Formats: sequence, structure tokens, C-alpha cells
Amino acid sequence: MVEESRKIFRPYPYQVFAIQKIVMMFCIALFLDMGLGKTVITLSAIAQLIYKEHKVSKVLIIAPKKVAESVWSAEAAKWVHLKDLRLSLVLGSKAQRLKALKVDADIYVINRENTSWIVGQYGDGWPFDMVVLDESSSFKSFRTQRFRALRSVRRYITRVVELTGTPAPQSIEDLWSQIFLLDAGKRLGKYISDFRNRYEIAEVHPGFTTWSPRLGAEQEVYQAISDIAVSMKASDYIELPELITDDIPVVLPPKAVKVYKEMEKNMLLSISSEKHVTAATAAVLTGKLLQMCNGAVYLSQGSATEMKNQEIIYIHEAKLDALCELLEQLHGEHALIFYQYRHDLVRIQARLDKEDYKYAVYSSAKDAEAWNSGEISILIAHPASAGYGLNLQYGGHHIIWFGLTWALEQYEQANARLYRQGQEVPVIVHRLVVKGGMDEQVTAALDRKKDVQSGMLDALRARLEAIRG
Repeated sequence: MVEESRKIFRPYPYQVFAIQKIVMMFCIALFLDMGLGKTVITLSAIAQLIYKEHKVSKVLIIAPKKVAESVWSAEAAKWVHLKDLRLSLVLGSKAQRLKALKVDADIYVINRENTSWIVGQYGDGWPFDMVVLDESSSFKSFRTQRFRALRSVRRYITRVVELTGTPAPQSIEDLWSQIFLLDAGKRLGKYISDFRNRYEIAEVHPGFTTWSPRLGAEQEVYQAISDIAVSMKASDYIELPELITDDIPVVLPPKAVKVYKEMEKNMLLSISSEKHVTAATAAVLTGKLLQMCNGAVYLSQGSATEMKNQEIIYIHEAKLDALCELLEQLHGEHALIFYQYRHDLVRIQARLDKEDYKYAVYSSAKDAEAWNSGEISILIAHPASAGYGLNLQYGGHHIIWFGLTWALEQYEQANARLYRQGQEVPVIVHRLVVKGGMDEQVTAALDRKKDVQSGMLDALRARLEAIRG
């Protein structure tokens, strides 16, 4: 008897193809565009491998925290054919995580920040014969502890599945560590130095070296991994409405321009004889300039926790003015607003309160439900907290970037909260861009990175003819 709370899964041809790939191959990277159903695809393959093929006994899924908390368990509970799967969420305190590991389950879901911890728990006694990396681009850096930890137990893992829509958010070098976790270096080299010597050119600067792809390297890399990597674009399989980018120029008042120029030129902004905003490096400077584009800046640098108590220097309200003008032009149509810094959120809330707008700040699944049901007309969120796994496409089709991010993956994932399967009208991404400011460089950088990303996905994606043939 079919449970009323569960639905019958009728997969699309591309989903059948992807499920078969996971079942047939010991290591596979599925570079699936957002909205193609990577979670149900993977769970369907796992269910088949455990209960039909009897080839897998225990699965570990490593995912972003918000996704680990809700997405995998919610998807498993949604479909009739997944009713036998038993999930245990390895989350929370150490005691809670240890308790969850003792539960008799088929699938154990943990957030990526605890990768080193779970490897440390088992070491050579590693019990998971299949590992799924949800958003495998989280493992793109070979320097991270999570990559090194997983590499140390790779020989005990029979099957590895990697899932992401943005496999190379910065450059093709981001692929090396992800592919290494699949094939132990067979295709792209056992060491990052092998990859660099083969595919990149070194550019030596005073005190550091950067690497960039040599001519033709990208296609060579894509060809080298084509047998274990499948890329699918949503536009090939789903009839999505148009995605429109609307850059809204923001002009700073003369006083703010003067302050901005001073910071940009001197890496120092004097507030008073005792207060100064400083930027020790070029990276810090870009962050300070982006803050200033948004309208305020922290007096000094520090961690996110330290920033909560940092003194804030207010510079202008040009973006707040542009935001309110835009909201007025929407005439009540719902809007999802992304901010970058805590002081952005505080100032946005204060202005919306002043203008008597009703809004909510995203904090839990309840906010997502309220947005999708139409109870919330303005939802404010940070792309890091709302950028993965959330289905917000039913609540609106306007996205407003109050503050921009350099991270292509974060940017595209955040936009995909609305631009995904189920969206029925064109999604408009409004970007508030300060003229002559760092904002313009960020948008240009995102566009350049997107060109690289699209080139890779185009080179790897499975042809429709192959799937339907």
C-alpha cells in the first residue's frame, strides 16, 4: 500500500541515465546543473545498490551543513521507492555525532566540516564502502584538512560519487583534488605538481607564484576525465524560463567617492586622529572596498565572530536608496535579497523598517516554507546560508544582490534557489553595482569565471542523443 505522504518517482530519461552511471561505475563525477534532481538520483542508485544489487552495505554522504541537516532526509522521505532506506544524521555535538554513528542505518549523513573528525574516528577501520561528496567543489583545495583526511582513507572506499553543478569555480586546477579522490591520480596526476607541470604555466611574482592554464589545457583536462565525469545542463533537459541579469548602476555621492578613493589609493582611511581603517594586503583592500561600495566598513579586520562587536564606519546610503527604489518599482512582487556583511543586514533591516516594508531574515526551513506559500514578500538571506539545497522557486522570481561575492559557486548556487525546476516565470537577477567601484570588477570577474565554467560543462556534458538512444 502506497503511503499517502510518499510519491511515486517517475524519472526523466536523463535521471535514469545518471542513476545507471552511479550503479555501473565505481567512481563517477556527476556535474549536474542545479535543479536536475541530483539528490533523488543518488538515493535511487544507493537503494538499488543496497537492496537489489547487494553491492553496497554502508554509505557516507558528506554535504554542506544546511543540506546535511534537512535535504537528504527530506528527499528520502518523499518517494515510495526509497521507503526502505534508513538514514542517520551525524550532526550536532560530539556526543550526538557518536550516538548517530551507532545507529543501524544504510546511509550516514555528515556535514563537510566534520570530515576530518569522522576519518579520525575510524582510521584504518573505515566502515563505509561508498562515499558521496555532495558539492564536491568543497574539496577543490588540496590544502584543506578535509581533502587530506579523505585521501588518507580513500583506499578503503569501493565507490565514490561526486556531485556538483560548479566543479571548477575558479579555474581548471580546482578539478585536480576532486578527480584525485575518484581515481587516486590516474588521470590528472598523483600530485598537484604533476598537474601544474602538465597543464599550467607558472607566473612568478615577488614573494609568490600563480598558475594559469596553458593554451589548449582545458580541453585536454576535460578529455582526460571524460570517462568518469558526466555533465548535464538544466537547459538541455528542463524547459526553464529565461534568466535575466539586470545590473543597476549606483552612483556614490561626492563625499563617499572621496573617501573611497582615499582608501583605494592609500590602503588607509583616516576617520580621526585615533581611528583608521587599514588594509594590510591587496586581498584585505578589496574586501574593504566592497564594504564601502555597500555603504559601511568595519574599522579593522577580523573573523566573522569578532566582526559582530566591531565598530562600523558609515559612509553612504546610496545602495539602500537604490534598493528601496527597486522594491518600489516591483509593486509588491516578491524579492529575495542577498547581503554579504553583517552591517549590510543591519542597515537593510533598519531602512526597510523605516520604509514600513514587511520582511523576514532567513534562518530555518520554516522561513522557506513561508516564502514559498506567499506569506513572506521580502526574504533577506546570506548566500552562504541559503545557497545550497533550498527550493525557493515557488515564492518569487526577483533576486536582488545588495552586496556581491567573488565566489562563482556561491553566486550561481544562490541564484539557483529561484532559477530551478518548478519556476514558471523568468527569473530576474538585479545586481546593485557601484559605478567606478570594486563592484564592477566583481561582476567582470564572475563573468570571466562563468566562461571557463561553461566551457568545461559544455565539453563534458552527456549528449541528449546518447541518453535517448
